[in-house]
Amino acid sequence: MEEFAGKVAVVTGGAGGIGSATATLLAQRGATVVVADLDPEAGERMAAELTATTPGTAEYRHLDVTDGREIGSLADTLVSAHGRVDWLFNNAGIVENSPTLELSQTVWDRTIAVNLTGAFLCAREFGRVMAAAGGGVIVNVSSIAGLKVVHPEIHVAYDVSKAGVAQLTRTLAVEWAPLNIRVNAVAPGYTRTPILDAVGRTDPAIVADWVGQTPQQRLMEPADIAAVVCFLFSDAASALAGHVLAADGGYMVY
Repeated sequence: MEEFAGKVAVVTGGAGGIGSATATLLAQRGATVVVADLDPEAGERMAAELTATTPGTAEYRHLDVTDGREIGSLADTLVSAHGRVDWLFNNAGIVENSPTLELSQTVWDRTIAVNLTGAFLCAREFGRVMAAAGGGVIVNVSSIAGLKVVHPEIHVAYDVSKAGVAQLTRTLAVEWAPLNIRVNAVAPGYTRTPILDAVGRTDPAIVADWVGQTPQQRLMEPADIAAVVCFLFSDAASALAGHVLAADGGYMVY
C-alpha cells in the first residue's frame, strides 16, 4: 500500500469529488499530496484528514488554475519545500448546462479558462519543474463529453473544453516524451460527484437516462476514477503516453 512513498503529487481541485478521491488513494499509497484548491476550508480539512489517517502526508495550497502567476509561484514554493514535484493531476473543472443559443460569452469564457487554459497553465508550469528534474507524470481530466456528443444534457462550452484537453494531452505526450514526462488523460463517464448529485435531486429522470445509456447500468464512483488515475501515475503504465482512457462503464462503446 506504500508503493508511492517518496512521490510528491499535486491534485488540482483536490478538495472534493474525483480530486479528493484521488488525493486519498495517493496518500493511502504513501505519496505526499498537495491538495490545490480554491476552497481553503475544505482543502485544509482534507489535508489534515489524510495526514492523520494515511501512510502519506498532505498539505493544502490555494490555487486558481486560471492564474498563471499563482501556478508558477506554487510550483516554485513546492520545489523549495520538497525538492521536486513528480506528478500532476489536472482535475479542476466546472460545467454549466445551457442551450447554445442562450449561452453567454461569460460562461463560455469562464469554462474554457478553467477547464482548458487551466490545464495548459498547470501543465506548463509543473512541466518546467519536471523537465528540470529529469521527468514526471501528468494526468489530465477530459470527459466522455470531450470524445463524443452526450445527451440529453447540453453544455457545449464544457464539451469543447474537454475535447481540447484530450488534444492537449496527445500533443504534450509527443512533445515531452524526450523529456521523460509522460502525459495521459482520463475521461470519466457519469460519476457520482456533488454536481451530479445536485442534478439527481432536481431531475431524477436524467440520471436514470444516463444509467440506461451505460452498459454497466450504474454511475461511476469517484474511487473508480481515482484508481485509473493512480494506475496512470504508476510504473505499470510506463508504456502509455498520449492516451485518453474512458472510465465510463462501457458508455463509449455502447
